[in-house]
Amino acid sequence: MRPFPRTPWIAYGSLALSMALVGSYVALSKPLVAVFPVFLLAWLRFAIGGMAMIRWLKRPASEAPTTPRVRRLLFLESFLGNFLFSVCMLFGVSMTTAVAAGVIMASLPAVVALLSWAFLDERIERRTALGIALAAAGIGLFSLQKTAGPASTSSLLGNALVFAAVVCEASYVVIGKRLTEGLSPRRISAIINAWGLVLMTPFGLWMAWRFEFAEVTPGLWTLLVFYALAASMWTVWLWMQGLKSVPASRAGVFTIMLPITAAGVGVGVLGETVSVTQWLAFALALGGLVLATADPASKTSETP
Repeated sequence: MRPFPRTPWIAYGSLALSMALVGSYVALSKPLVAVFPVFLLAWLRFAIGGMAMIRWLKRPASEAPTTPRVRRLLFLESFLGNFLFSVCMLFGVSMTTAVAAGVIMASLPAVVALLSWAFLDERIERRTALGIALAAAGIGLFSLQKTAGPASTSSLLGNALVFAAVVCEASYVVIGKRLTEGLSPRRISAIINAWGLVLMTPFGLWMAWRFEFAEVTPGLWTLLVFYALAASMWTVWLWMQGLKSVPASRAGVFTIMLPITAAGVGVGVLGETVSVTQWLAFALALGGLVLATADPASKTSETP
């Protein structure tokens, strides 16, 4: 496999900021799903993002026409990373807490490592396997604690849906690496958002028909616009921009910003609490992701 050049700090910063924004809107989507039906919220997200990126759809003269294979990858990128991710995440967050979502999303780098092994021929070493086990232990510990109480079934289903969103997001990372080889980050962002809008429109129109838009407060409309631009535009562009010069396996380590930010917003903004057991679960999951994605010391030096 061709070695990647030394990565500039701006690429790392783009990846980290992208995942921090994802973590923030995952947490902040909780008050939105309390008001908007999930399918309507997702449809409005794609519509607002589409209006903001309409000029990005045009193919620049320097870019080659897309091949059938690239078009299939673009559809899969949107179907998994936009459509299914939004549905699973929004339904999941509505049934569980932002902190729980943060802990579960901590397994993302490990899942990226697995998919990179399956589709990008990247070998999983012992430290990666141990990291996956630690992340799974953290998720299991958190879920076991949530089984106490009347809402246990709902919480477990919510946790399962958030993990399904993790798999969708990991697929998005792996497919995105292929797409950046021939398309600009702006055009990728616009095209996959357009596909998301097409897929979500029938469900969104059905829910909009019966929804009382006049009852939505100005504050929620503002939060909706932030959510739409962050989810459809800013995070995708930043991620693809960084992914152009960073291998998928290394980019996976920057998804650490997602669970940290989601949990931080849950505690600092939404007023959620974190127990000692939950902190332990979070530490296990984060330890697992660092172990799964960090390069061994022997491999960090550049080879001539």
